[in-house]
Formats: sequence, structure tokens, C-alpha cells
Amino acid sequence: MNTLPSTELVNPHTDGMDRLPTDEMLRRINDEDEKVAGIVRGCIPEIARAVDAVAAGLRRGGRLIYVGAGTSGRLGVLDASECLPTFGVSVEQVFGIIAGGERALTKAIEGAEDDREAGAAAMDEVLVGEHDVVVGMSASGGAPYVRGAIARAKERGAVTVGVACATPAPLCDEADIPIQAVVGAEVLQGSTRLKSGTAQKLICNMLSTGAMVKIGKTLGNRMVDVQATNLKLVARAQRLIADLGQTDLETAATLLTQSGGSAKLGIIMARKGVDADQARALLAEADGFLSLVLGE
Repeated sequence: MNTLPSTELVNPHTDGMDRLPTDEMLRRINDEDEKVAGIVRGCIPEIARAVDAVAAGLRRGGRLIYVGAGTSGRLGVLDASECLPTFGVSVEQVFGIIAGGERALTKAIEGAEDDREAGAAAMDEVLVGEHDVVVGMSASGGAPYVRGAIARAKERGAVTVGVACATPAPLCDEADIPIQAVVGAEVLQGSTRLKSGTAQKLICNMLSTGAMVKIGKTLGNRMVDVQATNLKLVARAQRLIADLGQTDLETAATLLTQSGGSAKLGIIMARKGVDADQARALLAEADGFLSLVLGE
């Protein structure tokens, strides 16, 4: 019986790609990529369970913690790092842990993904608790570091999510919520930075975006909790205040300054004619949901 993960199989569609003209080689790669979104779509019921669990945990003061090795770990860290400027969450609320530590973000750390005890220790180090959701990511579904982390997180009372792109995938058997997007043989045999990486990125996008929407970090599809940390984002925040606050850009710029850089507060100040402290109080009463403050 073949027990290799499906990502280790040879892909007949890309066999001989080294002899193809460049444009045909790229079409073959793109053909394989095109399949991934449909495969992830089939996982939406499980992804939805995970989104609801993350949102519930964050509302109770918990955290979203990604843990992975290699490409999977880098993707988790990437998604977590983007949540700060996009949704205004702190680095303590959403973060990623990668086998081998920060050095592994830019280079392969030999044997790091094979250390099950290190994965467990990482969960102890960040004091994983009952309100946290730990998302273990392993393309093959077998990385000992990730499985060790998930096992310890469960012992500590956290909700655990397993994201894998192969079958069999022990990680998905061991997590509370399994997300198994089986992408089949990779374009290059075993190179899970390709279709598996694409699938995991799509899943991370859904997990973090979905959870943030559900805890009030957006108004419709507008990033009202965006952090104005560079010129582009300052301009975006000003446009949000002008548009949603129903005012002009000059006034919006003033309100953004008075609100301490918060587009959300600036919008309330514009619409309700209140100062920053009053806007902050109104937002707190609405549990952070701008739609409730504005009655929309």
C-alpha cells in the first residue's frame, strides 16, 4: 500500500516540461494552478468552522496562532504579519511561529520540521490557552514539529485547526477542525511551494479576513481599521473618512490627525459631530462594530 503523501507523486501533466517551449511550459503550470481555487472551494464548510472559532476566540481575548514549517510556516507568518496594518490588531493577537525560528523565514533550517518536542515547547512558550485557536500548517500533513504543536495546544485547551494539502494527512486526523485541500501531484514532484503553497495562502486569506470581518474590523468591504503607517495608507484612511464620514478630504485629514490615526474614529467624529474620546466611547459601546454606531 502506498503511504506517500499525494504531493510526492509524479504529475503526468507536467512530465517532460524541461523539453517544452517556454510558453507551453508556463501554460502547463498555469493549468495546474487553475485547479487549486476549486479544490479550496470544496473545503469551505471546514474553513467556515475555523473562521467562526477564530472570531469567537478573539472576542474572548484569545489569539490566532499559525504554526508551520518551511513554506507552510512562512505563509502563516506572512498572513499574521499582514493583519496588523490591514485590521489594526496587535502582534500579540495574531502571530505565526515557524520551525527553526526567525532564521527559517529566509533559509532552510536542517531538521527543524522533524522536531516534535520543539513544536510542543513552542506552545508552552507562548502560553497557549483555552481561548486561542492554533492553526497547524503542513502541506504533506505529516511534519512532526507541527503535529507536536497541535497535540500540545489541544492539551492546553486551545481549538486546533489542521491545514494540509495531501492524503494521507495525519495532521488533519489529529486537529479539531481539519482542512484538507488535496491538490494532487505538484508541478515539480514534491515541491509544495507550488500548488500546495497557493492553496494554503488562499486558506489563510479566508481564515484571517473572515474572522476579522466577523469581529467588526470592516464596514462592508472597507478596511476601516487600516493602520495609517505610510503615505499610501494615510491617503487611504483620509479617503475612508471623507467617503464614509460624508465630508471633504481636507476635513478628513484633520479628523485623522485628531483621532490619532484611526480612520474608524475619524468616520464617527465626522458623522456624529463628536470628538475622539466620545467617538471611542461610542465604538466601545458597539463592541467595535462601526455599522452599529452609524446605524447601517
